[in-house]
Amino acid sequence: MKKIFLSLIIINLAALKVNAQYDAMFTQYMFNEMFVNPGYAGSKEALSVTALHRQQWINFAGRPTTTTFTMHGPLANNKMGVGLSVLNEKIGVLNRNLVYLSYAYRIKVGEKGRLSLGLMAGVHSQSNKFTELQTTDANDAQFTVNTKNVLTPNFGSGLYYYTNKFYAGLSIPRMIDDNVTINAAGNVIKSTKVDVNKFHYYFTIGRVFTVSDGLKLKPQMMVKAVNSSPIEMDVNLNALIKEKLWLGVSYRSKADASAIVGLQVNPQFIVSYAYDYALTDIQNFSAGSHEIALGYLFGFKGKKIVSNRYF
Repeated sequence: MKKIFLSLIIINLAALKVNAQYDAMFTQYMFNEMFVNPGYAGSKEALSVTALHRQQWINFAGRPTTTTFTMHGPLANNKMGVGLSVLNEKIGVLNRNLVYLSYAYRIKVGEKGRLSLGLMAGVHSQSNKFTELQTTDANDAQFTVNTKNVLTPNFGSGLYYYTNKFYAGLSIPRMIDDNVTINAAGNVIKSTKVDVNKFHYYFTIGRVFTVSDGLKLKPQMMVKAVNSSPIEMDVNLNALIKEKLWLGVSYRSKADASAIVGLQVNPQFIVSYAYDYALTDIQNFSAGSHEIALGYLFGFKGKKIVSNRYF
């Protein structure tokens, strides 16, 4: 059974039509808002730097391994924000890199709210080492050609509303459907087009509730919708104890249940870890998934960070 499943994974990864229009999966998606919504850029009103690493389906050969780095901050008295997002993902013989620049313009809404309108643009680079696969036909031209650094552009947009204790966002982070195809002759063919039927729509929402002086609860949800596909939903609940210890649970629709633990070292620095337990048959062959995130806020001159930023 395991060999069969692994074979299916390899077949999908080595698909003769490689579609880059999919998004990496994260349990701690709150650390990767920049990849989902460009309106998030600069919302922390400080220079925010985050790194995240995910090892999915431990014990599986060719399992997805993803690393991200994001950096963003405000400009023009917090009326604008800019950011940089970098992602590397390896799945079997596939290796891809994403690099995006984000820009956000903010409008004051009421006394405490901000509405941010964001744009993002970047490039995808992907390569495939098909020659590393063992096939029944060693002369199959479609598996004798490696693709190296095939570049495709992309762009996205988003809205992000937030206060100190609430946020909601709606976005389409990648609007171009980019495909890399290898035909029967072994030729690499690249295509890029805007196809509204393949847009990935994201809706995020979260709030902080103060239960007592030493306890805060932060429920959050992310909904992903794609035409002709089931709606995906991530729901999690985190508790902040004494402004130091984060404990949380998360559920991904029909996929995973997760436990999250984090340490708020100080108002500027946080480290967080998540473990995913698959709710599908894949758990019979996997030791789960691991994810670690690091976040740091750099205060600007004359503006000290003295309280935790919850979003």
